[in-house]
Amino acid sequence: MGQPTPTGGNWNTGPAPGNAPLFPGSQHDGAGSTGTLFAAVLLLVTGCLAIFQGIAAIANDDVYARIGSYVFEFDLTAWGWIHLVLGIIVVLTGVGLIAGSNVARGAGIALASLSVLFNFMWLPYQPWWSIIIIAIDVFIIWALCTSWTHSTAPE
Repeated sequence: MGQPTPTGGNWNTGPAPGNAPLFPGSQHDGAGSTGTLFAAVLLLVTGCLAIFQGIAAIANDDVYARIGSYVFEFDLTAWGWIHLVLGIIVVLTGVGLIAGSNVARGAGIALASLSVLFNFMWLPYQPWWSIIIIAIDVFIIWALCTSWTHSTAPE
């Protein structure tokens, strides 16, 4: 949008209010943005950790101590399989995000939401670990939602 000059030309008044980039000179094209890349790396890390967490629960039920009674009671082996399968899918989603897939972005938001739910139910077994993973998952959801740009057709 330009403003007419006294000689009939247009002055470039810059971007409209609210459309200015947060970081001038940075590229925010969705797939290559810094927030998306960081969320993809976090998905890869939390996915690998969930895989190891699942293997530990499947291999030896004595690895995790149980604290008190809890409403969501599952066998540790079942929890191990849940974490193993979720971890594998999360790692594949992280790889898809690095490749720039919008489907992976939506899947990353959904899987991080599932991870928040499952780690909430995992609280009696590893409370501090679950709280840390929940915080990371909330950051992943935020990063994927705020860096998602919708491109329009070129004019």
